[in-house]
Amino acid sequence: MPIAPGQPALIAVAVATLWAQPSSPGPDDRLALGVPSAIREWVARLTSDIRAHGLKGRARTQCLLGTEVIVLRVEDRWAEIECPSQETSGWVPLDQLVNPAESDAAGVEHLVSATATAIRDEPGGDVAIPGVTLGTRLRVVGPGYRGWVPVALPGPRQPGWVPQRDLTAAPVGDRAGDPPATGMIAGGLDAVKLAQQLLEVPYLHGGISAYGIDAPGLVWIVHRQLGLDTPRFNERLVETGEAIEFDEVLPGDLVFLEHGGDQRMPAIVAERGRSGLPELIFSSPVYGKVVIESLKESELGQITACRRLPMRAPA
Repeated sequence: MPIAPGQPALIAVAVATLWAQPSSPGPDDRLALGVPSAIREWVARLTSDIRAHGLKGRARTQCLLGTEVIVLRVEDRWAEIECPSQETSGWVPLDQLVNPAESDAAGVEHLVSATATAIRDEPGGDVAIPGVTLGTRLRVVGPGYRGWVPVALPGPRQPGWVPQRDLTAAPVGDRAGDPPATGMIAGGLDAVKLAQQLLEVPYLHGGISAYGIDAPGLVWIVHRQLGLDTPRFNERLVETGEAIEFDEVLPGDLVFLEHGGDQRMPAIVAERGRSGLPELIFSSPVYGKVVIESLKESELGQITACRRLPMRAPA
């Protein structure tokens, strides 16, 4: 059955970029449009200026393998889709989508915990879907075999296989037996650890993957690993959770500051440095990558908000 407007669909590639219009991609973006989507190679070929500024107004966000979307329109070889989990919409190549199958709800949901992995057609076999990235949700649909587990693929396809070590069965921040204060602190430290896993990943406007990521995308993917859905974009992210004073921030809290022309760029608070001020982890359009940097006294005036997000996964 062809992809049809008004119907749900699933992302069929490791990372699909949502474009503002079908005409938005240029010749340098071809690698991001194929099946499979060669996101790592695409990002590697872009200059830091294009990653930070050249995609503005062209690329809106990205969706990961298996994400459920709603098809709004189909034109030529493109589909306009709504992504409810990110509260946004955009255009993707039609062949990066598949219709849902009854088997898509089967199995036990896991999260990809490795920075990146690949789905193969059999244990140790040929790559079926390359570039599956941290935060992707996969459903394990059977018993493992020699360190490999079978996972459902979007649509009517045979299960693929991934290394069991690349998956985690539950959000790392799900500490239902801990007291609230202990769970909050532990969850904050988990957020820092996950953010550190993405240090040096290139900055990419609209990116949410381990191949390229923007500042709110870093916050989004880290908390996705913790079992928490946070707003994808700064406008709503800055209103999420509890407002706190800067003197109250703990590891895992968010600090919003002026950086690279953005008045509310989110950063994840890490440990305090020798100066007594915290280190911040953020994806920087200025440095062109995810960095960890000690906050300086001279930068305190650039802080525009501090927020504490819930650190315990919902029951």
